[in-house]
Amino acid sequence: MKIIIVGASGTMGQYLSKALEKEHEIVKAGSKSGDILVDITSTESIENMFREVGSFDALISTAGPTHVGPWNTLTNETFRKGVEGKMMGQINLVLIGQHYINPKGSFTLITGALSHDPQLNFANASAANGAVEGFVRAAAIELGNGIRINAVSPTVIEDSPQYFPYFPGDIPVTMKQLEYGFRKSVFGANTGKIIVPY
Repeated sequence: MKIIIVGASGTMGQYLSKALEKEHEIVKAGSKSGDILVDITSTESIENMFREVGSFDALISTAGPTHVGPWNTLTNETFRKGVEGKMMGQINLVLIGQHYINPKGSFTLITGALSHDPQLNFANASAANGAVEGFVRAAAIELGNGIRINAVSPTVIEDSPQYFPYFPGDIPVTMKQLEYGFRKSVFGANTGKIIVPY
């Protein structure tokens, strides 16, 4: 399979690229490095990525900038970081990518436990995650040509210890659990699902 991994230079993206490249053709896309550069806050950049890559079988997104900070720092401007990044960035990967993906292909987006289990400083991410999950459920009933769409929703992951203090009491998701959540989405039969990899 030809699989695009958007966010391939990040913690999750690097791990998934290594795990899948032994079996599949992986196209690594990132904002600063990779086989192809893409800024998911720009529809023009997304369109250029798909034009360059051409037809593909699956897209995995581990990208999605949000604003992390106390509630009293949130403004229209800071909140838009998650709206334009994690929310619209990922939604546009699907809206544009549907015209390039092969029949029976799949999209896998990233959300997170914050959509249903909010933590301090993460209101922006909680809102973006919830919107993406709603989009996944709605898109699943309208995408044609047998194309599937799911989201993977982890809590804090073991390779990001800098975030542990923000998630008191949460057992970190292992990278192997995370990998198999994405494998379930890409290689399974489900669509419109929010996959919790723990």
